[in-house]
Amino acid sequence: MDVDLRIKRFDPEKDDKPHWEEYRVTVDEGDRVLDALHQVRWFQDGSLAFRRSCAHGVCGSDAMVINGANRLACVLLVRDVGARITVEPLRGLPVLKDLVVDMDAFFAQYRAVQPWLHNDTDAGATERLQSPEQRARFDDTTKCILCAACTTSCPIYWANDTYVGPAAIVNAHRFIFDSRDTAGDQRMEILDAQSGVWKCRTAFNCTDACPRGIKVTEAIQDVKRAIIR
Repeated sequence: MDVDLRIKRFDPEKDDKPHWEEYRVTVDEGDRVLDALHQVRWFQDGSLAFRRSCAHGVCGSDAMVINGANRLACVLLVRDVGARITVEPLRGLPVLKDLVVDMDAFFAQYRAVQPWLHNDTDAGATERLQSPEQRARFDDTTKCILCAACTTSCPIYWANDTYVGPAAIVNAHRFIFDSRDTAGDQRMEILDAQSGVWKCRTAFNCTDACPRGIKVTEAIQDVKRAIIR
């Protein structure tokens, strides 16, 4: 099928502001939006810039705005989008070139919630064991691939770059509710600040945008309740 791609382009070396360019490509209905972008880059315009790595929905590198919604280009099929596809870079982050955004601020906010296990006690010769129920308590938030789709879908984040954002809160949740971790109170103190969970207005954009199906808004509410308790 023939697909018309409308892509928001920006090259800081020659453009004063972003502009739109259109391309027509031929792909199968079962191809992905990423395949359509490859058709442009490989056969029509090699200057088109976008990120991709695994191309199988695991690395999260090709998150972008597709027909107005944050999605992964490598898992969204052309037949589910239609013959006219509009592609833009993620919102709320500086554009480096075309569909490539600067992720430094996103990863700084992620690191700020200390997304690693804290436990200074000696585990001895065995693992730190958990019951199935203890593991299930935070299972959903272990699925995050740090694609930034949830954070950059948040209207609060667009207007306030000090907000840690949904992805950081999801990764804090993963450790706050881990029975092996000893720094839950410390993380909740970080998230109880002005830039933390209380900025969330439960728009549910983040939950809709997550390519892994994480219940992002629910996780944020979980952390709010834990802080109150």
